[in-house]
Amino acid sequence: MALSELYTKYNRVWIPDEEQVWKSAEITRDFHSGDDVLELLLEDGTVRLHPVDPSKPKLPPLRNPDILVGENDLTALSYLHEPAVLHNLKVRFVESRIIYTYCGIILVAVNPYKQLPVYGDAIIHAYSGQNMGDMDPHIFAVAEEAYKQMARNHKNQSIIVSGESGAGKTVSARYAMRYFAVVSKSGSQTRVEDKVLASNPITEAIGNAKTTRNDNSSRFGKYTEISFDRRYRIIGANMRTYLLEKSRVVFQVGKKD
Repeated sequence: MALSELYTKYNRVWIPDEEQVWKSAEITRDFHSGDDVLELLLEDGTVRLHPVDPSKPKLPPLRNPDILVGENDLTALSYLHEPAVLHNLKVRFVESRIIYTYCGIILVAVNPYKQLPVYGDAIIHAYSGQNMGDMDPHIFAVAEEAYKQMARNHKNQSIIVSGESGAGKTVSARYAMRYFAVVSKSGSQTRVEDKVLASNPITEAIGNAKTTRNDNSSRFGKYTEISFDRRYRIIGANMRTYLLEKSRVVFQVGKKD
């Protein structure tokens, strides 16, 4: 499809402002090949002429139709790019108080920085036995998929939890372990996760550092291995640390002396 067919009057795009914040704008005049500007109207009523190099037009990313905004899977969006992802996550979090969104088989989580009533045993049992995608996005859905694949294929499974400092990786890992403890009908239930997490103060004492974004930021990677018996009940766990960033934990910046 030619650019002139996409960038027509009344379609909307995303443009960055001076602070590199994405803002929505409406196209006020059809764009044709060879044009050197794209005429836009911002939501605050400001008219803007977006410069375009006719030889190699680099037009702003298109905005998704309103009917798609708030989708629980980012791959369902017509246009998948940075402003589309950020806007979809914002709408789900701000308007619906939903912190989880799928992106295919990946679960995206927004840290609410408070406890939410979405991790009780009733929620765990609701996700138990369900296929990923049948219910709303949740860390329990990811844990259930891993548990089910392990039982079905008799192969080890891995869940990778990644994110920036303070994103909530440790808490997410704890919820996944709690899910395994409950659905496997382990006699110890939360004792396994508590035993694993009880080692946190020790590892954090020598592997965490204060950063501008997190007062207790992990400066090391962590690999937690949970072992199951032939009936798929938890029988133990093992934790290993790696990639310790020693330069950040042996002294504070400006206080070497």
